[in-house]
Amino acid sequence: MSNPMMYEKPQPDYGQQNVLQQQQPGFAPNMNAAQGGGNRNVLNKPYNGQGERDWSYGICDCTGDMGTCCLACWCPCVQYSKNKTRLDFLDRNGRPEPHGGEACGSGCWAYGCLTGWLGIGWVLQIGTRGDVRRRYRVEGGICGDLFASWCCHSCAMTQESREIKLEETHYQTI
Repeated sequence: MSNPMMYEKPQPDYGQQNVLQQQQPGFAPNMNAAQGGGNRNVLNKPYNGQGERDWSYGICDCTGDMGTCCLACWCPCVQYSKNKTRLDFLDRNGRPEPHGGEACGSGCWAYGCLTGWLGIGWVLQIGTRGDVRRRYRVEGGICGDLFASWCCHSCAMTQESREIKLEETHYQTI
């Protein structure tokens, strides 16, 4: 039963402009969201809406590091192993591998055997390329990783190595 003498007091309309909202800071594209490690975007490449960016160097820029390019071309198992161990060391320890990566480790042997026996050593590179992309928030996907590794494994390995090297070099300037 309602009392005719009782009425609801009108509530003031504050509008959106007067409402104070508080929230925790979120991811901003230029933030390094991962823990540990150095600067993962040394060249300050712009991020897209998903917080991803382009590779620091294009796949055809492999001649920018001729030593790595030649090693990846003529001894891809060694370059694969070096990239893999450098990346794993950065992930585990948050600092560069002191010896520049393991040249003749288990990764080299696995890549060499798969290439020698079946001609498919590049398959291992797909996973490492994906790991590099995730660490550095580089846009792309498994299809792009597959085609880069299959069609031009030496250029792809050089591109990955240069991306890792940028972070490693940043440690020397800190």
